Amino acid sequence: MLKITGYSDQISVVLGDKISFMVNCEHPSYEADIVRVICGDVNPDGPGFNEDVIDSPVSGTYNGRKQEIYAGSFAMVESSALLENLESFTVQVMVWPTTPRKGVQSLVAKWSVPDNSGFALEIDESGGIAFLVGDGKGKVDTVSIGKPMVEYEWYFAAASYNADNKEVTVYQEPMVEYPPIDDASTVTKKVSVAPAANAVPLMMAARCKAPKGDVVIGDAYYNGKLDSPAIVEGVLSRAEMEMILNRKAPTTLENRIIGAWDFSLDITETTITDTSSHRLHGKICHMPTRGVTGYNWTGEELRWKHAREEYGAIRFHEDDVYDAGWDVDFELTIPDSMKSGIYAARVTSGEDEEYIPFVVRPKPGREKKVCFLFPSASYMAYANEHFGTDPWPAELMTHRAIELDKHHVFLNEHREYGHSLYDRHSDGSGIHISSRLRPILNMRPKVQTVLGGEGSQLWQFAADTHITVWLEAMGYDYDVITDEDIHYRGTDVLKPYNVVLTSSHNEYYSKAMYDAVFDYIHQGGRLIYMGGNGFYWRVSYHQTAPGVIEIRRAEGGSRAWAPKSGEYYTGFTCEYSGLWRRQGRTGPNVMAGVGFSSEGFDISSYYRRNPDSFNSRVAFIFEGVGKDELIGDFGLIGGGAAGLELDRVEREFGTPPHALCLASSENHTDTFLVVVEDILFNLPGSGGQENEWVRGDLCFFETPNGGAVFSASSMAWAGSLPHNDFQNNVSRITKNVLDRFVDPKPFPIKKAPAPPMKDSYTWRVKGSTPTAGAAE
Repeated sequence: MLKITGYSDQISVVLGDKISFMVNCEHPSYEADIVRVICGDVNPDGPGFNEDVIDSPVSGTYNGRKQEIYAGSFAMVESSALLENLESFTVQVMVWPTTPRKGVQSLVAKWSVPDNSGFALEIDESGGIAFLVGDGKGKVDTVSIGKPMVEYEWYFAAASYNADNKEVTVYQEPMVEYPPIDDASTVTKKVSVAPAANAVPLMMAARCKAPKGDVVIGDAYYNGKLDSPAIVEGVLSRAEMEMILNRKAPTTLENRIIGAWDFSLDITETTITDTSSHRLHGKICHMPTRGVTGYNWTGEELRWKHAREEYGAIRFHEDDVYDAGWDVDFELTIPDSMKSGIYAARVTSGEDEEYIPFVVRPKPGREKKVCFLFPSASYMAYANEHFGTDPWPAELMTHRAIELDKHHVFLNEHREYGHSLYDRHSDGSGIHISSRLRPILNMRPKVQTVLGGEGSQLWQFAADTHITVWLEAMGYDYDVITDEDIHYRGTDVLKPYNVVLTSSHNEYYSKAMYDAVFDYIHQGGRLIYMGGNGFYWRVSYHQTAPGVIEIRRAEGGSRAWAPKSGEYYTGFTCEYSGLWRRQGRTGPNVMAGVGFSSEGFDISSYYRRNPDSFNSRVAFIFEGVGKDELIGDFGLIGGGAAGLELDRVEREFGTPPHALCLASSENHTDTFLVVVEDILFNLPGSGGQENEWVRGDLCFFETPNGGAVFSASSMAWAGSLPHNDFQNNVSRITKNVLDRFVDPKPFPIKKAPAPPMKDSYTWRVKGSTPTAGAAE
């Protein structure tokens, strides 16, 4: 188990900003300092791990302390006199359970776990609805239906308490009846105790175990959806309950409502709205999923904004995590001496070590000509992914030559820190929301992964430092900005730069990010796409809560969790999510000329030049590279420049008609397969030894106003840059492109008739029409 973990409150800061660091340390003390991360790869065959220690007030010794994370989402309403002084009352809610037999799960409760006081409508050990009352003096009584509910079905759940005679009635009614299934019942029973008043919050999908400052620690977390919870004064008839559910209560009944929460009214927010006259509004904790279908969804509308009343549910999970809520251990105010770059708070105690990365962006007016785009959204998407720690088939492990770093080994032992967008919740559902306000154990230098290919075995953060160490070795002065900077500041944050370089895997993009980069390159900017499988998934950032993204993997794509019908639009913004390539004018081919084509995680290959590489438009790219020279038959990621995930040109998906397909990879193993969204067109014969779509294409094209794009189309490209002390043809080509892109001289354009459409095979083998699109 890791004994030191931590996170920061910000991912991007500028001169004068204050950044806070939260640390969990099981040692009595630890040392902390600030370092600039240059290379995060520990492979001895590479340039070597490289960091610069920064002189800062942070440097010093700190007391260690254990800080815990309390996973599980819920909604809560602060206690009030109305809720504390209930006599006879009815509580009701619509329930869609996903793990009804898991054990006790609270639905609506004003229950204090330490002294067993209050009441709770819950699912008990039987898997059915139960009502719990406690007097706070050690006596607890329960009335239970005793019949398990069926997973993924809607139920009406309610309980009434009569203070005059201590009689409780509990209801469990399925919306759909299955003849052989006995899951409906109403039970009436007298209890021996009355629910005692307490000052804990009213909670939905959990009950209160303990307050911790602004954080409430929950208990008995629920997995599933809740819709239309309400508490009403007095013992209601079943007909009155239905009136409350349908929001058609007459005035006399409406006046008895203590609280009725309509989750559809503030789907994009972190609040819940009480529609009663008492306005007992509340909030959600740990970011449960909103914008999901309710009990009354008709199927006639797929976008929740168009039928809010049918999207009145919230889906909760016992392992949701948003903000760890830890106390601050130390802070840093960014001094004028810290130039733009990738930094980290380094925390050590004995042999235990932790890095907490952040980016210092340039102060406006001090920007340089070159900018590296730090893919914070993609890092969040993969945050604490567990698929790389679970057992893998032996054939995929054949080339795993070195032991994985302890950070990755321990990912599987720290599931309390939450999951990635590639994992599943404990109830088996796919995860849609990921946050950076928690320890992210794989967003660190030195971290290795089974997905990273033979050699360095890197994926994302540490792999991206192959680009920054190359920039340093080549003598380029560069800035670093994050996805969040682009999302919130748009094209303005990119305009100062002649050229921007992506990371090795900039997979997740919001619409604001996509539009900013697209507008930048169409206003004369230059883009070097240094990776593979970029601009692939469309995500949404929350509009008020910082540091969190959401995806709905709608209709297809690699590792697409099939969302429930009607849930393709994110709760954060009501944007259609899923693959960018499905969304009209947008997509990776439109942006970069190439799009995701295939993937494999063993041995990387090389590129061979195509006829387009001899077009005079790109002579500058191949200066110093031989006609028959294989490009990138070496590298730290799988032993070649073309590996892990690869992109290809494809006019049908938006590759500009004047683009040049300069070189293509070949001879991939059969562990490389055509990407899942194309595989139906390629069955059988989807492997690297038999399918020509299993390849990466180097691509170049000019954009309006003198701009241009160069795409490497492989996640392994950056891993070949350091080979032979940076003296190699991958490094040479990248430097040739960057030097020309830094030059403000516009790329010339000559108008010509549109060339005939080419399939990707013709484009690669025969080249582009010489007169199409740009001046020779």
